[in-house]
Amino acid sequence: MSGLFGLGQALLQAIDPESAHDIAVKSLELGLYPRAEVPDDRRLAQTVVGLDFANPVGMAAGFDKNARVPRQLLAMGFGFVEVGTLTPLAQRGNAGTRIFRSAPDHAIINRLGFNNEGQAAALPRLSGRRNGVVGVNIGAGKDSEDRIGDYVSGIARMSPVADYLTINISSPNTPGLRDLQAPEALAALLARVQEARGAAGKRPPLLVKLAPDIADSDLPDIVRVIQAHGVDGIVVSNTTLSRDGLKDRGFAAETGGLSGRPLFARATRMLARVYKLTEGKLTLIGIGGIDSGDAAVAKIKAGASLLQLYTGLVFEGPRLIADIKQALLMAMQEARADSLSALIGRDAARWTDRDF
Repeated sequence: MSGLFGLGQALLQAIDPESAHDIAVKSLELGLYPRAEVPDDRRLAQTVVGLDFANPVGMAAGFDKNARVPRQLLAMGFGFVEVGTLTPLAQRGNAGTRIFRSAPDHAIINRLGFNNEGQAAALPRLSGRRNGVVGVNIGAGKDSEDRIGDYVSGIARMSPVADYLTINISSPNTPGLRDLQAPEALAALLARVQEARGAAGKRPPLLVKLAPDIADSDLPDIVRVIQAHGVDGIVVSNTTLSRDGLKDRGFAAETGGLSGRPLFARATRMLARVYKLTEGKLTLIGIGGIDSGDAAVAKIKAGASLLQLYTGLVFEGPRLIADIKQALLMAMQEARADSLSALIGRDAARWTDRDF
């Protein structure tokens, strides 16, 4: 991740993206990262899905896949961290070169395929106290014959150590996984997942992560199923298969999920649509193309209560965290508001009327 932990942006940009990511994680483990210099302004704090967030800026799933550094990321100034995606068993993911970076597009394409060490390896790393919220992103194994069963077992196994759980059914890099977003399949999944959560000794809030490529006509039924099954929130959104607007043709030809600046409009419009469909009654996490304070404010105004970053940090570095917090405070000041709640969803109608 370019410049993220003070290792030198030029150096990391010269290294292949997957190696740069591995170096960034290792630097965190070694304590080579910038700490947040001042406590968060209290106006950034929220209680969402029953959890206390010091600020709304989170590290998205995909960076700390194996729950190696959640405490270090919180110390950098994130209000929360989502680890994973974690599958029941360890898996290598897809073969070959599988992350591609485009500086002209401020974007990344990945086709990793849920590479991780498995849930059992992450469990001890997530035990104990921490100063912040840590969610666990759960996925199904690539070769699983019972994908719903994988989510059920993941809920049972990870509930004791998770502040919240995210069901990831939206990665484009596990063949057939997005089929679970279809209303009938989603209903079957959520019924079993909620049953497993009900049987757990601890019941963390449950979120569902959706793809930005869902057709407008399909979204109302999907949201209806999510609400009917008592899900606590929706993460909008995962990476996209679209290549609209890319400048780098060689980059655009790579297969996999696209993240970064080109995803912003598509993901933000979908966020606003979900906000309107839920009438603002369901917690939404906005993700996709946040690489500036202005982009973060736009996500909040489109309907997000919380935000997640990843690709933006690759290009902007750790200062992006503080920049976003400052932009949110300025937006509250301009609105003469003393909390983020006054900003959430105020521009949702403007976004849903646009076509991307």
